[in-house]
Amino acid sequence: MTGTRAGDGATIAAVRRTIARRFREAGLDTPDLDARLIVGHVLGLDHAGLMRESGRPLGPRALAGIDALATRRLAGEPVARILGVKEFWGLSFAVTPAVLVPRPETETVVETALARLDAAGARERALRIADLGTGSGAILVALLHELPQTFGIGTDCSVAAIATARENAGRLGVAPRAAFVACDFGTALAGGVDLVVTNPPYIATAEIATLAREVRDFDPLGALDGGADGLAAWRAIVADARRLLAPGAFLVMEVGAGQADAVSALAGAAGLTAIAASPDLAGIPRVVSARYP
Repeated sequence: MTGTRAGDGATIAAVRRTIARRFREAGLDTPDLDARLIVGHVLGLDHAGLMRESGRPLGPRALAGIDALATRRLAGEPVARILGVKEFWGLSFAVTPAVLVPRPETETVVETALARLDAAGARERALRIADLGTGSGAILVALLHELPQTFGIGTDCSVAAIATARENAGRLGVAPRAAFVACDFGTALAGGVDLVVTNPPYIATAEIATLAREVRDFDPLGALDGGADGLAAWRAIVADARRLLAPGAFLVMEVGAGQADAVSALAGAAGLTAIAASPDLAGIPRVVSARYP
C-alpha cells in the first residue's frame, strides 16, 4: 500500500487531499493537479463534477482504483501515460507507449507554422503539409484543424506510432485529409510539399541518462536519441529539405535548448533562406523555421 487511501467511506475531497499530500511529499511538480486528474479519471468526473460531488463518500472499489493509479504516479509514470490521453492545442490526443507525450512547448511549432503561412498569405490555400516523425500526430492534426482546406501526411519509423497517429486523426475528425506512412523522416515522400513540420529526436545520447525519470523511463528511446551531438536527425532532414519542399515552401522544426544556432546553420548551408528562431513560453529558442526560395 502507498498510503494514498484515506479509508473506506472517505469523501472525494478527502481522498484528493490525501493523494495530493503524498504527491507533494514525493516531490512531484504538480501534486494537486495530478491528484485531481487521477481521481476524476477513475470516477468519470471532470473538474466541475469533482467540486460538485466533493462530499460524496467513496467505496472500496473506487478507492482501490484510485490507489492503483496513484501508485503508478509515485513510481514516476507521467499522468498522461497513466490516463492514456493528453491535451494539445485544445484537442485530446490518445497517448500510447510508442509515442512521446505531446508537450506544451511543441505548440510553438504549430504557432510558428501558422504565422509563416499567414505572412505569405497562404493560409486559405489548399496546402500539402508533411509532419516528419509524427508520433501521436499532434502537430499534424492540430494544423489540419486550423487549415480546413489542407491535406497532410505524417511519417514515422515506428509502425506502432503510425497506428496511434492514425487513431488520433480519426477520433479528432481529420482522417479524410490525413495519411500516414512508416519511413525514416521524408524518405518515402515524393516532394512538392508546401509546409514541412517536424519534432524529431534531438537529445544527445549521453544526456538521456540525465533526463527526468518521467521522460527517461517512459518515453520511447527512439523518439529521444538524436545521436552523439543531438543533431543526427537535423542533418538528415535538412539535407533532404530542398527535395521535399515546393518553391516558396516552409520548413518548421522543433529544437532542443541551445540547438537553434546549429540547426539554423544547417538550414543556411542547405540553401534555405528567411531563417528565424522562435521562443517557447519559457523564452527558450524552441523552433527554427526557414523557407525554400
